[in-house]
Amino acid sequence: MQMNEVKDELLSSDIRQLGRLLGDAIRNHLGDPAFERIEHVRQLAIRFRRDNDEAARAQLSDALQALSQEETTQLTRAFSYFSLLANIAEDQHHIRRTRAHLIAGSPPRQGSLSHAVGNVFDAGKADALETFFEDAFVSPVFTAHPTEVQRKSIQNCQMAIARLLSERDRVQMTPEEAEQNEEALGRGIVTLWQTRLLRTSKLSVMDEVANGLSFYDHTILRELPKLYSSLETMLAQRDARWEDAELPNFMKVGSWIGGDRDGNPFVTADILRSTLQTQADKVLDFYLGELRKLASQLSLAQILNACSEPLRALAERSADASPHRVDEPYRRALHGIHARLEGTRVVLCGKGKQADGVQPYAAAAELLADLDVVQHSLVSNGLRALARGRLRQLRRAVKVFGFSLAPLDLRQNSDVHERIVGELFAGAQPGLVYLDLDEEQRISLLLAELESPRLLTSPYAQYSEETTSELDIFRAVREAHVKYGKESVPNCIISKAASVSDLLEVALLLKEVGLLRQDSREVDVNIIPLFETIDDLRAGPAIMARAFGLPFYRGLLESRADQQEVMLGYSDSNKDGGFLTSGWELYKAEIELVTVFKQYQIKLRLFHGRGGSVGRGGGPSYEAILAQPAGAVQGQIRLTEQGEVITAKYANPEVGRRNLEVLVAATIQSTLLPQAQLQPKASAGAGHLAAMEELSGTALNAYRDLVYGTDGFEQYFWESTVIAEIAALNIGSRPASRKKSTSIEDLRAIPWVLSWAQCRLMLPGWFGFGSAVQAYLAAHPADGADVLRGMYTDWPFFTSLLSNMDMVLAKSDIAIAGKYAELVKDKVLREAIFTRIRAEYAATLDALKLITGQEELQQANPLMQRSIRNRFPYIDPLNHVQVELLKRFREGKQDAAARTGIHLSINGIAAGLRNSG
Repeated sequence: MQMNEVKDELLSSDIRQLGRLLGDAIRNHLGDPAFERIEHVRQLAIRFRRDNDEAARAQLSDALQALSQEETTQLTRAFSYFSLLANIAEDQHHIRRTRAHLIAGSPPRQGSLSHAVGNVFDAGKADALETFFEDAFVSPVFTAHPTEVQRKSIQNCQMAIARLLSERDRVQMTPEEAEQNEEALGRGIVTLWQTRLLRTSKLSVMDEVANGLSFYDHTILRELPKLYSSLETMLAQRDARWEDAELPNFMKVGSWIGGDRDGNPFVTADILRSTLQTQADKVLDFYLGELRKLASQLSLAQILNACSEPLRALAERSADASPHRVDEPYRRALHGIHARLEGTRVVLCGKGKQADGVQPYAAAAELLADLDVVQHSLVSNGLRALARGRLRQLRRAVKVFGFSLAPLDLRQNSDVHERIVGELFAGAQPGLVYLDLDEEQRISLLLAELESPRLLTSPYAQYSEETTSELDIFRAVREAHVKYGKESVPNCIISKAASVSDLLEVALLLKEVGLLRQDSREVDVNIIPLFETIDDLRAGPAIMARAFGLPFYRGLLESRADQQEVMLGYSDSNKDGGFLTSGWELYKAEIELVTVFKQYQIKLRLFHGRGGSVGRGGGPSYEAILAQPAGAVQGQIRLTEQGEVITAKYANPEVGRRNLEVLVAATIQSTLLPQAQLQPKASAGAGHLAAMEELSGTALNAYRDLVYGTDGFEQYFWESTVIAEIAALNIGSRPASRKKSTSIEDLRAIPWVLSWAQCRLMLPGWFGFGSAVQAYLAAHPADGADVLRGMYTDWPFFTSLLSNMDMVLAKSDIAIAGKYAELVKDKVLREAIFTRIRAEYAATLDALKLITGQEELQQANPLMQRSIRNRFPYIDPLNHVQVELLKRFREGKQDAAARTGIHLSINGIAAGLRNSG
């Protein structure tokens, strides 16, 4: 047995044990007949997958159709829970292998901080690191979306099981301890089995806020400060210049949850205020806990060790009068800091009790200054080691999180801003119809109003509910800046940005509430356009050039350090133009934006609106960042972490730490070691770009002809997928569509992608590629194949594109997709559309294998192959069950049990596929 097989056997052992314990729980709860029925289905599914046994497939289908509603629900729950347990085992196995790699002293792995820093030093660019960190900014941004199907209670159960598995890897147990661990695992799985998978009520925005903040408890609050410390230590070990140096705050974790209003009417000014207060309470509670622990550790007696005068003064100001600590200045000082912070919590959160005579902190900088006094005293008195423990982490946490925890972004659709501005102009200038003006007229009018000291709003006027709500949101931001600091809400994102007037409209609204000052041309938030559709991506660079040419707008940028952020929409561009064209137009837009920003000497920061699935821009973050075109990173990058990806990446502290490291490592390498990796090799670059343009044109036509140009496709989509049932799930606070319609144009990208994933077709992640390659080879019979292979070998962008598509195809199953197609009532429509999809699927598989040289999918990724091999026997039956349940439901059996069964199957399939939404 080879080494990798030995290592993977540990994973197989974990999966077998977890499966056995789940089986015990099922048998004890449901009885032997139910267990045997579920086990029979499992064995048939394994036999079919392992041996491609058609007889097993037929038996599996018969067995599933024979199940009663109750038996179907039991099976669905069982297979769903197994997928959750498999996820835990895989995550723990990745941790196990990473730790084994580090313990063995093996060379740093690609994507690790040590690998990235080592490459920089080896390349002789160590001097550039200091400049890099001074200007760097790396920020994953958590967003709430309805692909996060798990309840928090389920996540808690999973984390408890993960801790027990981790304990076995880290501790050499006695036989008794091993037995106790297995018993605890069994109890954890019984608890999981008895915990409800589905929510009984729809999530509120504040529920989503609480869910998002739970990852700070598990991971972010502790692991992010540790990352800084680890990196500082790593640099100091390589270069004495970094000894005692403290890095700037180059990494923060942001959030949209509670600030994203695009299509979500439930995000109001009061919700924004509640979100910010909840975030403040979370971080202050963390600081208070850390201060208590720190005080218990720093029991240093003054008679045994001196302290600095500032520290002594801090201790004297403390209200701590305990005779037991009279000669313990550090404890007394920390007691005083704790008391002031308690007062701060009362002011900011309305919780706790403020001691008499204690002055709350006005800002996080004051808290940090007091902690610095403690740190400097320890260092100056020979106790550097004590300063590098909990105190070091707490000081870094205060620097990074402040009193607001996470920078909260605002987002709203440009159409909403347009209507509000139109209403304000109509009220101030009766007869003016803003919406009837062309773009140049709008720009002229907006600039004149921005230059004017007057306000359009009047306290005596009556405005629509929409206008009142939006203005209240901006007023709440101004309040937040005073209360928590300007870093609490630093960004305003404009969805569907398509013009310069879209930017100026937001500037005008900011002026109305005092967040933009006309006389000084200062603005307190970043105005960020989000270019989403294919047309918007193509127009984006010209829009920014036009804006930069306006003296007023350029003045606003001067107040923001001459920096402009631009957000790129992966999800909607994919829904608009398909997988290949979306990726290519995003890449081209970045190249053109880099050129425009360089021309106007404006610093560019790109915000990548990536989803969890490949159909929404997902895929490995490290490879995605390295595949950006030259100049697109520049030490700064933001990217969204959405839906179930947040749980997968950040629920486990070690996995979370690794994912944070990956983002930093990739940003360092892309900025300081671009070499030729970020664009096609010069020798073939022009040919590669031309080939990609040709491929994209064909793929776009194929995709749009199917999705938007085929009569009845909308009906096919709604009948052959679970989109209608997804829309009814209690898995998010916002509706599935932006408008009350079934049109694909109005549908959000998230349920669009999730629906195709559920039926195992994954259409948004590959459709059009096969046609594009076929047409390219026909047009270039002599060298077409060689050009495409060269692009795959030499161009990271194309390599990453095909790697992601490979993963999507590996998780697809055209035979299962065919079962869903049978749900379409119109036989002619069904056969016409599915025949095209099946043909394109076959062509795409052939094209991928031709270019990559693979004989089978995921041949270059044995870890993914293994994961798929372990999972499919448990996902396949869920798909068959889901089809059967949908048939029954749509034929009229629409009781609560049927609806529950469908929702359980959606949950289970999503858990099994992981990055499905």
